[in-house]
Amino acid sequence: MRPIARSALLVLGLSGALAGGLLAGCTVGPDYERPDVELPEAWREPGATQETASLADTPWWELFQDPELQSLIEIALEENRDLRIAVERIEEARALYGFTKADLFPKVDAVGQAGKVGFSRNGTLPPPPGEDRDSSIYSVGASVFWELDFFGRIRRATEAQQAILFATEEARRAVVLTLVSEVARVYVELRDLDARLQISRDTLQSRIQYVALARDRFEGGVTSELDWRQAEAEQHRTASFVHAFEQLVEQKENELSVLVGRNPGPLARGLAVSDMPLPPAIPAGLPSDLVARRPDLRQAEELLVATNARVGEATASLYPNITLTGSYGWESTELDNLLGGRSITWSALGNIAQPIFNAGQNRSAIEAAESRWRQAVQAWQQAILVALREVNDALVGYRKAGDRRIDEGSRVQAEQQVLELSELRYRGGVSDYLEVLDAQRSLFSAQLDEATAVRDQLVSFIQLYKALGGGWPQAPEAGPEAAAAPQAEGETTPAGS
Repeated sequence: MRPIARSALLVLGLSGALAGGLLAGCTVGPDYERPDVELPEAWREPGATQETASLADTPWWELFQDPELQSLIEIALEENRDLRIAVERIEEARALYGFTKADLFPKVDAVGQAGKVGFSRNGTLPPPPGEDRDSSIYSVGASVFWELDFFGRIRRATEAQQAILFATEEARRAVVLTLVSEVARVYVELRDLDARLQISRDTLQSRIQYVALARDRFEGGVTSELDWRQAEAEQHRTASFVHAFEQLVEQKENELSVLVGRNPGPLARGLAVSDMPLPPAIPAGLPSDLVARRPDLRQAEELLVATNARVGEATASLYPNITLTGSYGWESTELDNLLGGRSITWSALGNIAQPIFNAGQNRSAIEAAESRWRQAVQAWQQAILVALREVNDALVGYRKAGDRRIDEGSRVQAEQQVLELSELRYRGGVSDYLEVLDAQRSLFSAQLDEATAVRDQLVSFIQLYKALGGGWPQAPEAGPEAAAAPQAEGETTPAGS
């Protein structure tokens, strides 16, 4: 290599080293600071214990004690398509982060060229008389391009893309939380339908017996045909409930099958809905912990970080754009001496471009970025308000559903006594069958309502768990539901941590 070529490359290298030293010194635009948000000191629901501990600290595999439900959740975390899509979105965001970050480094390309050129004899540089107007051209070498990020445009873009990567990870966690709670909810609803179907079938058997009794009493001349026909009508009415619940059970099985990533079909059952355990007390934690716990709020804040960085990226457009370009290689009209010393060609150039007039385009880009930042702030604060409402709704829903469950249980006991007394009066000839019929219908309705109250309490409990941001322990990968994509090397801690 000739001394002049070595000197050029040395200058280029020194310029790059100088630029690298300056890169860390200047990044325009605002650094991220979490906006102020007013959070209540306590939950509105008076029954909520105001402790730092939270129900959300309990992993789902410890919270839901039904082995069949645990198995279904594990299958869903492996097979659910929405979760797989969320994981792929992380991979996409990681790739885009790497794509953006690559602009911080020089780009080196190998180049080569071979061909023929024909010169015009009537042109400005015609070939000498007697010389061939056609000429071959061969070249081979390398070129370097480097945008020096003096004012942080690329670093701000990289910061934004990294925040988007963190946001997609939080989105995956939100999908996990939603999936766990949805599988639990649908399973509870399925077991509730199983219970109501069994109640309907048991009631239908009782109605069949009453039809036989009313027919015997009619044929024996004890009662009129009216009692018999009323008993038949009630039997068919109860049978219609059985058919309706059989339909709902199969449809709920289909819904749950899709959630766990399987074709619609029958599913194994575990505990009866009335046997599913509930904790004696519900620690709700503190409202101030919700921002750092719920993945949807963490996702919203990461998007806030991204929009803040975009403001800096847009601001950098007001400052000079500085680039270094260089090339080194060989060029010749003869292939035989292409790599000879006389064929060497090189260049080393520094370029600077300072925007002077573009009709306010760059200023408008900054204003648009600042507006998107303000929109993201409002979206984040609105998400916090919705989260607070969801927790308060779930707390009062859980407490009131428990009260209804107790009252509905007492109602069933009272209706059973009413039916027993009505049957005694009917068999003793003191009252007609209509009194028994009313008692039967009331008891059937009370039993169905009790099952619904049990389901509502369990569903409210699941909704509270979801609203508090539960689903995994502090280390998301430590547990049966581990489906986390590994973090890329060099990533910093997300803003929500």
